[in-house]
Amino acid sequence: MEAKVIQGGNFSDHRGTISYVNDFSFKNIERFYIISNSDENPIRAWQGHKLDAKNFYCINGAFKIHFVKIDNWENPSKDLQVETIIMNTEESKIVHIPAGYANAIESLEAGSKLMSFSTLPLAAVAEDDVRYASDYWQINEE
Repeated sequence: MEAKVIQGGNFSDHRGTISYVNDFSFKNIERFYIISNSDENPIRAWQGHKLDAKNFYCINGAFKIHFVKIDNWENPSKDLQVETIIMNTEESKIVHIPAGYANAIESLEAGSKLMSFSTLPLAAVAEDDVRYASDYWQINEE
């Protein structure tokens, strides 16, 4: 499986606005959390997940979600292609990163908040989570 965007939308009328992603299923979601990077360290990198799929939804501000498909968990190639998806509050979409990838989350604005939905129970995270140095893969500035 590859990373993908699950597109949603917004509906506005005199009562306000509703943002939605109707094609997203919560069937395998075990938990969620909200990420707010500090202004001093706007990039949280690199976290790999052998079993856990991540689903990101921007609830405030804007982010770049960077990700790489891991070729070898103990010694991944430094030449892996980094892919990037930009998301912000105005777009209602979920970025799905399947198991087998490492990701980096970059805040583009102060006060940005990202909701993450995970498919692995908290009790199993210790065996799944693989960390790499924040400069292990080069993030392209676009």
